[in-house]
Amino acid sequence: MHVRRSAEEIAANRQRYEEHQKKGLEFTPKALPTPSPLPAPAIEPTAIIHRETIPGGWYWSTRLNRGEALRIEQQDGASTVALIAWNANDTSERLNLVDTVKVQWTTALGKGRVIFSDMGRVMFSMIEDSCGAHDCLMGGSTAASNAAKYRGAKTRNTRDNFILAAGKIGLDRRDIPGVLNLFAPVRIDDDGGFHWQGKMSNSGDYAEMRAEMDMLICLSTCPHPLDPNPVYAPAPVSVTRFRAAVPAADDLARTATAEAVRGFENNAIMQA
Repeated sequence: MHVRRSAEEIAANRQRYEEHQKKGLEFTPKALPTPSPLPAPAIEPTAIIHRETIPGGWYWSTRLNRGEALRIEQQDGASTVALIAWNANDTSERLNLVDTVKVQWTTALGKGRVIFSDMGRVMFSMIEDSCGAHDCLMGGSTAASNAAKYRGAKTRNTRDNFILAAGKIGLDRRDIPGVLNLFAPVRIDDDGGFHWQGKMSNSGDYAEMRAEMDMLICLSTCPHPLDPNPVYAPAPVSVTRFRAAVPAADDLARTATAEAVRGFENNAIMQA
């Protein structure tokens, strides 16, 4: 249904847009740090809520509350981990990688970056990351892509894993958002093609993501569509859910860009 807006409302919206634009142009983004050190430091035992190993090719889902974090760690060889998420209190709000890339002006996600929802709010802050090799463009594997790549082999794929995981929390395939592939060293070369840069991700790499709202999340450990290994042999992955430290006022993820600042302002409105 078309809604006619008054001249006053249009003018107010225009003024608000121009104010945001001005703030963005005046804001000097903070430089991001070097990758987190290896090996991954131990998590304080009293902070750990749950720890689990996800078998290669399988899936896992959990609720992650605001202020908690998830460490995802490669322990038995390089393995891509696909991630999707929804607002636990309103699953119509979900992970949005298009906005994540667009408002931060980069496809390179790493420590100090944030992951946005489709409502302009911050879902995750990346508080640790040892590799910076994450793919937010390609999506996950499907039955068709696996059949073409692993001819004659019996395999699992990311799309079907997420359909199963979504069904167990009352959602269906229409609710599945775009997929964030962690530990997937995909880069766009000068020819405009997607290429796998395997040396960017190694066994032992880890990422820690702090929840900035209550969420339902799903992970899948199937190989990335561009993974050059001709054999279907995904490695298990360790996940640890823990209580994160309370972020300081100058927390990098919250202050690195004008867009992140605005995203957290939107979070504050939601949580008020």
